[in-house]
Amino acid sequence: MRVAPVLNGHVTTIDVEPQELLLDVLRERLDLTGAKRSCDVQVCGTCTVLVDGLPVSSCTYLAVETDGRDVLTIEGLRELPEFEAITDAFGRHAAVQCGFCTPAMALTIHALLASGELTDEEAVRHGLAGNLCRCTGYRAIVDAVGDLAGVPGA
Repeated sequence: MRVAPVLNGHVTTIDVEPQELLLDVLRERLDLTGAKRSCDVQVCGTCTVLVDGLPVSSCTYLAVETDGRDVLTIEGLRELPEFEAITDAFGRHAAVQCGFCTPAMALTIHALLASGELTDEEAVRHGLAGNLCRCTGYRAIVDAVGDLAGVPGA
């Protein structure tokens, strides 16, 4: 099947099999390796990309479902002005350790900031619940996102 997503701001045409996962197409055929394979069951969030501005688990999302939709990967996010603000906040709050989860976390944060729903620490924690980090205690990440969203005390 031929699909034509808008991938990182560019209309792209890709031939995919009906059962092919978006994660596999991104990593193996398009060399966009920012989304990571980890749990394969939509639990950890390391494979997160944005489809039409919303976080999705690319390890369970079919590539055919991207036809005509906007897909943003970390490679595309790093070209946007918002990327620098996210990386700066992570640096200021020491919110990065190994970095395995960071690309997906940055995409989720980008979507959360765009939604305008980050009004307090509870909203920040709820918004990040689908992204697991095995290295930090989350406090630094919550602080970084709270800083970005202007949430006092987060």
